[in-house]
Amino acid sequence: MTTVPLLTAADVQDNLMVANNDLERLAGLLTDATETLMGHFYGASAQMSQLLALAESHPEWDTQAMKQAMHHMGGAVTALQFQDMSTQLIAHLQRRLRNCADRLARDVMGDDEDGEAVVEDAPLRPNPVTQDEMDAGSIELF
Repeated sequence: MTTVPLLTAADVQDNLMVANNDLERLAGLLTDATETLMGHFYGASAQMSQLLALAESHPEWDTQAMKQAMHHMGGAVTALQFQDMSTQLIAHLQRRLRNCADRLARDVMGDDEDGEAVVEDAPLRPNPVTQDEMDAGSIELF
């Protein structure tokens, strides 16, 4: 068994924790952007619905373009639902990185004066999300 020098182990552990923090920030950015986009899409969809309702009293209007726009809005909202899968993957990666950092600290640096080093178990499944593409009607988020 090869021994890892203490400074190398500390550097690797720091890098794992920085990556974990970056993933946390990424999850926050992804959530904020998704919520903003969903709000705009729902707002535009509501306005398109109002226009379609208004068009019912004007048979001379061609509503095909509005109906297609509503279809595209629905597809866009469906595509935005990838945020749930992304969040699951980010949380999974964070648990794995934390487990690696904690095991490294425990194995190289040993227990501290407060007692035995605590290492949270790594996720059992290699991947929490089995889907890798999204088509309308094919979303399996839960």
